[in-house]
Amino acid sequence: MAIRKNINRKNKWSITRSFLGVLNGDFLNRKNALRSLPYILFITLLLIGYIGNTHYAESMVRETNVLTKEIKDLRSEYITTKFELMFKSRQSEVAKSVADMGLKEPVTPPKKIAVGDE
Repeated sequence: MAIRKNINRKNKWSITRSFLGVLNGDFLNRKNALRSLPYILFITLLLIGYIGNTHYAESMVRETNVLTKEIKDLRSEYITTKFELMFKSRQSEVAKSVADMGLKEPVTPPKKIAVGDE
């Protein structure tokens, strides 16, 4: 039991000493700095990757918003153009537009032409 208390005290003291070393800056001495350099570089690369990924995601969100707005605008333009085409292709509107060219709407119905078999 006494051994466990001694080990727990040593672990708590080493954790406290490590924490104080980080706060004081003692972890940056030459021996520890060279030993932890690969880890520091790895963490730095991860941070750069994280920042780059965040920037890329934000630019994609902005582009998506722009494209969504453009789709809405194009859809409303499509609906307006479709309505105008339907309006202009009505029989009465076609008759009005070709009246300037001297064409008139026929009053008599068309006649069927039958071709005899030879």
